[in-house]
Amino acid sequence: MFNFKPYIRLAVLVGLIGYFSAQALTGERGLLNGTERHQELAARRAELAELQASRRELSARVAGLSEATLSIDMLEERARVVLGFARPDDYVIRQSVS
Repeated sequence: MFNFKPYIRLAVLVGLIGYFSAQALTGERGLLNGTERHQELAARRAELAELQASRRELSARVAGLSEATLSIDMLEERARVVLGFARPDDYVIRQSVS
């Protein structure tokens, strides 16, 4: 009768090496998924650029509303938007929200 006991450890070791090798190639962060990671990184960088531009715009608006550099036009614009008022010489275009 053939004795399989010495080969069990070898089979388990080969199985583990095979599993980890497959994960290294095809896993979420595997070598074959590099293009997906690069595309996701490019998308995240584009989103970051948009958010930074939005932040710069909002910072400029906030700076216009600070006490040291209060912009009367900015203050009037924000008050009219928040309160829903318009000047007599403004054109008001109503949009229905459905």
